[in-house]
Amino acid sequence: MDKNKKYIGKLISIGYSDRPSPFFGIVVDYNNDWTLMKLNPCDYCIDGYVILRHKNIAGFRRDQNVRFKEKVIKLKGQDLPVIKHFPLTDLKTILSYITRKYGVFAFYLKAENSCHLGKLRSCTTSKLTIDYLNPKGLWTKQMHFRPGDIRTIEFDTDYINSLKLVSKKIKA
Repeated sequence: MDKNKKYIGKLISIGYSDRPSPFFGIVVDYNNDWTLMKLNPCDYCIDGYVILRHKNIAGFRRDQNVRFKEKVIKLKGQDLPVIKHFPLTDLKTILSYITRKYGVFAFYLKAENSCHLGKLRSCTTSKLTIDYLNPKGLWTKQMHFRPGDIRTIEFDTDYINSLKLVSKKIKA
């Protein structure tokens, strides 16, 4: 994407070279390495946020269909990005910020069929450690990943927020 940030506030489609389905979202911010968007998972819905690593991105589109979706989303009043000054610098800073402000994030590796939910425990250039939140809302273990394998990060979605509610109820 270009450096003058002309896509902020616009709905775009971003495709990966090794992933069959694209991501749709309203661009909140971007730089050379990352794009932060309000996630448009289907139809005319907005559900949380997604941060996309630019590695393996094949390109982005704003065709007639995307513009029509954007028009409907704006008519519904779901278009305004509300995050200001999000630190899109490096993975450790991003995950630290999300853990501190939102409590839980989900991320996907290259495969899009499973995600890992949790909160940041530690992150170095070679090892990411999270406290894992399982699909039943239980904090079960620590998990380790290679930071470079993370493709996308989601937060503040209905799914994540629902599991946060369950995890708080279980603790009580």
